[in-house]
Amino acid sequence: MTAGAACGLKLPAETKAVEGFYPPTSDFGGAMPLYQKKGGWRLNKQNKQQVVQEMHQKLADAKAVFLADFRGMTVEKATVLRNELRGAGVEYKVIKNTLLELASAETDSAVLAPHFKGPTAVAMTSSDPVAAAKVLAKFAKDQTAAFKLKGAVLSGKSISVADIQALSELPSREVLIAKMLGSMNAPATNFVGVLAAVPGSFVRALDAIRQQKTA
Repeated sequence: MTAGAACGLKLPAETKAVEGFYPPTSDFGGAMPLYQKKGGWRLNKQNKQQVVQEMHQKLADAKAVFLADFRGMTVEKATVLRNELRGAGVEYKVIKNTLLELASAETDSAVLAPHFKGPTAVAMTSSDPVAAAKVLAKFAKDQTAAFKLKGAVLSGKSISVADIQALSELPSREVLIAKMLGSMNAPATNFVGVLAAVPGSFVRALDAIRQQKTA
């Protein structure tokens, strides 16, 4: 079974569904009421609103949001992708384009509306956009993954697939911090030495003045 079989809030064929409940594997928090319609099981209006509200808050809080087409991606590949993204502090969701469009209103992600077509997966991060880009770009390069990036928004600006690739080639936050600390190491050591010497010099100066006054 491909990951696409479960998109659009439809149940996989092998899932034993009971009318009125969505499986606990839902991207949006456990079981949700369903109704049956031609083509599969669907969320009712109330729970669509819940999904939109939750997604809107996630998009509003994110520093970077990436969109991808996962059509044809196997469940195994999708699981590996989710795990790697989770390890990088990235939240990964599959959501219908109509709901995504509503959720993105009045957020930076609204500029991504032209990409709300076809199967859409959303990767959001509130910490390190470079780490997210590295994982996503790696899977986009994997010819067996059937995973294609659509675009992204970073700090309020829309960026292309080429920009995402360039972002993925930047040093990670940890590497940048390490390099910064390394470059500061020698000056910092000297500076600390100077600061450590000041109290001693000051004490000696006070003692000299005391001795002069005593004499």
